[in-house]
Amino acid sequence: MLVVISPAKRLDWSPSGERMSAPEFKEDANRLARTMRNQTLGDLQKLMGISPDLARLNRDRFRAFADDPEGDAVRPAALAFAGDTYLGLEAASLDAEEMDWAQDHLRILSGLYGVLRPRDAIQPYRLEMGSRLKTRRGQSLYDYWRDAPARALKAQAQAVGTDVLVNCASQEYFGAVDLKRLGLRVITPVFMEDKGAEPKIVSFIAKRARGAMARFIVQRRLTDPAALTDFDSGGYVFRPDLSDPDRPVFVRPYEAGANAA
Repeated sequence: MLVVISPAKRLDWSPSGERMSAPEFKEDANRLARTMRNQTLGDLQKLMGISPDLARLNRDRFRAFADDPEGDAVRPAALAFAGDTYLGLEAASLDAEEMDWAQDHLRILSGLYGVLRPRDAIQPYRLEMGSRLKTRRGQSLYDYWRDAPARALKAQAQAVGTDVLVNCASQEYFGAVDLKRLGLRVITPVFMEDKGAEPKIVSFIAKRARGAMARFIVQRRLTDPAALTDFDSGGYVFRPDLSDPDRPVFVRPYEAGANAA
């Protein structure tokens, strides 16, 4: 199986001894970074819906963005992102063999880089896939990437001999994947909290659970979709009564402030 997750706005740039690889769409990232470099602070605030301070931070990031970065300017993607999904993934605690397997079976969808492997070297950035950034290809990043993410995922699925993709990404990011071009069976796990009436999705907890599911797949080297129902990290239990074959639902008792992994 392949598994895909979203990136995160929050970054962690602490030192890492993990070896790195070159992103498949590095030239596209460089091209988009040059476009972002031309945005004013007002443009960035409007494009991303962010504060003036965050606009300045991201302006400076894109000004510093290099075509061929080295040293501390880059970090492996799975270790660079630090949002809720990555608290569940806990990539820094994966051993070398698990990271090797993840390099072939885990992908991160990105507004700037398109599709990333866990060890792909990235520079600090913020650019959501849903951004309405005008480029020569259209009015948004969905227009820019077109069918490239789907083609990359399909090619990797063929390389590892699978026809199944587990979607642990958000709707915003998985919306960039052309399902017709992808041509794979897509399984989208759903994580819910039981608050006493009926189970509900709690966004930040579900994000952590999606990261934990990706970790579960990586650590167990899963190839059989049926094995996904064994997922029990953080107290989740598979609920067949709420599930469909390509939409397995996992529920756990809700605890305010609890983590998903």
